[in-house]
Amino acid sequence: MASAAEQLSANLNMGVFSKATELKQRIWFTLGALIVYRLGTYIPVPGVDASVMGEMLSQHGGGILGMFDMFTGGALRRMTVFALNIMPYISASIIIQLMSAAIPTLETLKKEGEQGRKKLNQYTRYLTVLIAMFQSYGIAVGLESMHGSFGAAVIDPGWFFRFSCVITLVGGTMFLMWVGEQITDRGIGNGTSLIIMAGIVANLPTAFASMLEMGRTGALSPFFILLFLVIAVATIAIIVFVERAQRRIAVQYPKRQVGNRMFGGDSTHIPLKINTSGVIPPIFASSILLIPATIAGFATNGPSWLQMIAAQLGQGQPLYLGLYAFMIVFFSYFYTAVVFNPEETADNLKKYGGFIPGIRPGSATASYFDRILTRLTTVGGIYLVAICLLPQILITDYGLPFYFGGTSILIVVSVTMDTVTQIQSHLLAHQYEGLIRKTRAKGRR
Repeated sequence: MASAAEQLSANLNMGVFSKATELKQRIWFTLGALIVYRLGTYIPVPGVDASVMGEMLSQHGGGILGMFDMFTGGALRRMTVFALNIMPYISASIIIQLMSAAIPTLETLKKEGEQGRKKLNQYTRYLTVLIAMFQSYGIAVGLESMHGSFGAAVIDPGWFFRFSCVITLVGGTMFLMWVGEQITDRGIGNGTSLIIMAGIVANLPTAFASMLEMGRTGALSPFFILLFLVIAVATIAIIVFVERAQRRIAVQYPKRQVGNRMFGGDSTHIPLKINTSGVIPPIFASSILLIPATIAGFATNGPSWLQMIAAQLGQGQPLYLGLYAFMIVFFSYFYTAVVFNPEETADNLKKYGGFIPGIRPGSATASYFDRILTRLTTVGGIYLVAICLLPQILITDYGLPFYFGGTSILIVVSVTMDTVTQIQSHLLAHQYEGLIRKTRAKGRR
C-alpha cells in the first residue's frame, strides 16, 4: 500500500511538473515568435533605397506617420517587409465589429458561438488583405515620387516594382497576423498587442540614447531631462492605478431552503473597471487615422488640398489632435458596449436569483448597469485622451528626438500587466490543480 501511495504521489507531482513545463514552453514560444518578428523588420523591400525613406521620416515624420513607425519598431523607416506591421488587421477587426452592430447577418454570426466567430475571423482576414493591398499600393506610388539627398527612393520605378512591393508588404502583414494568432493560441498574452509592444520597446534604447546625446550637446537642459523622466514615471504610476481601479457593485443572493438545509444567502460583487476598453481605443484610433495618412503623408508632389491634409495630420496639429481625441472617446464607448452587455448581465442575475440591493431585478438592473458604465466610460475616455495627447505637447514644444508619448507608455504598461496577469493565472491554476490531486491522494490512503 505504501509503495502504491508513493507511486500515486509521484504521478501527481509529475502532472504538476508537466503543467509548469507547459507554461515554460508557452513563454519560450512567445519569445521565439517575437524574435522572428524583430528579424523580419530588417529584411528590406526589393528595389527601395531605405535611406531616402528614413530621411523623409526624419524631416516630416511627426504625427500619425511617426506613431506608425514607432508601432512597427522602425520597420517603416527602414522600408522592410513588415513596414505595414499588423495595423491592417486591426483596421479590419474594427470595421467588422462596427458592421456586426449594424448588419443583422453579421450580428447573428456573432451570437452563434465558436462557429460564428470562425466565420467572422475569416471575413476579417479577407478584409485585412484588401486594406493591406490599398495601403501598400499607396506606399509604392509614394515611394516612386520620393527623392532625397542620396537620389531616388526607387531604383527602377514602374508597374513591376508596384506589383512586387504590394506582394511583399501584404505577405508580411498576413505573416504577422498568423504569428499573432499563434502567440494567442500557443503562447502567453494577446499576440497582436505583444507584436505592437515589441515594436515600441525595440526603439527605447535608441530613443533614450538620442535624448541623452541632446543633453550632452546642450540642446536639452539637464533639468528638462530630469523633468521628463519624472513625468514618465508619474504617467506609468497613473496608468497602473487607473487600470487596476474598479467600481464594485454589490450583488446579493437570497437564501433557499431545500429540505432541512438552507442554501444561498451569499453576497458578492461585480467589478467594473474604470477603463473597461483598456488599450484598444488608442490602437484603433491610430489604425483608422493611418488610412488617410498613408496617402496624405506621401503627398509631396500631389494636389494642394492633399498637401494641406498632410500638414494638418502632422504632430501637434489641431486636426490630428481633434480626430485622435474624438476617435479615442468613440472607441472607448464602442468597445465597452461590445465587451459588457447590461441587459444580458441583468438577465443572468435574475436567472440565478441575484439582485442588487435597492434595485429591482430585470430592466431596472440593466438601466442601473448602463448608467454606472456610462459614467465610468466617460472618466475612462477622458483619462485615455489625457494620457495620449498631453505628452505630445511636451514633444512638440521641446522637440524631443523620438515619438514616445502617452500612447506608447499606455500600450507597454497595459500589455505588460495583462501578460503578467495571464502568467499568474497559469501558475495559480497549476498550484490549485496540484493541491486538489494531493488532497485526493491523501484521501485514498
